[in-house]
Amino acid sequence: MIGFSTGALAYSDFRRALQMLDEEGVGVVELSALRIAEWEPLLQALDHLDLSRFEFCSLHLPSLMNAEEERTVVRSSQTLLWRKWPLIVHPDAISDFGLWRELGPLLCIENMDKRKPIGRTASELDVIFGQLPDTKFCFDIGHAWQVDPTMTEAYWILKCHRERLVQIHVSEVNSRSKHDSLSYATIQSFRDVAHMIPPELPLILETPVSQEKMHEQMKKARFALLRPTVDQLVA
Repeated sequence: MIGFSTGALAYSDFRRALQMLDEEGVGVVELSALRIAEWEPLLQALDHLDLSRFEFCSLHLPSLMNAEEERTVVRSSQTLLWRKWPLIVHPDAISDFGLWRELGPLLCIENMDKRKPIGRTASELDVIFGQLPDTKFCFDIGHAWQVDPTMTEAYWILKCHRERLVQIHVSEVNSRSKHDSLSYATIQSFRDVAHMIPPELPLILETPVSQEKMHEQMKKARFALLRPTVDQLVA
């Protein structure tokens, strides 16, 4: 399974991103509300969106919230639990762990890039999972590469927390902590730990690409994570 984050395809426009995915026949999506202003419009739209064509959906929660916004996001997330979607959150967005425990195993912590104060390494993730023992894990391989281009830290993150994995974020993350399209050098680095990632997990691309380049990026991601195409499997 491989698809895209709506935020990567169309900034703050999930409807346009869903249209792009539909037109390209992509059946995996992460609905992104990375900014708090995007949260309520997405929530209000969910019951009116036809998502039946997607074999996998997840939802990325806001990455920056004050205390009141945090309570609002957790409460509204509880109304979505029946959908069984993974709910992705950045650990530095959490101030009240007790609130987030109520989301149980549908909550997924994402490892962070080097600009963040927590969640960057296996040991920092240990502390977070100690506070949220039922929580699952979204492994951002681009973040791990940016923190340590040798992929040693990525190895330890996967070795320690692989049993929690539910999805993978794929992109190149540059020195400014921005998502980029996959380069040859990054692809080769990703392949160093690809064997540690269960092949059935969905890959969510966060590479900002035009509609014309979507399948090219998907092909690169498959190669980077050792995922054969259907044609290769048949051959």
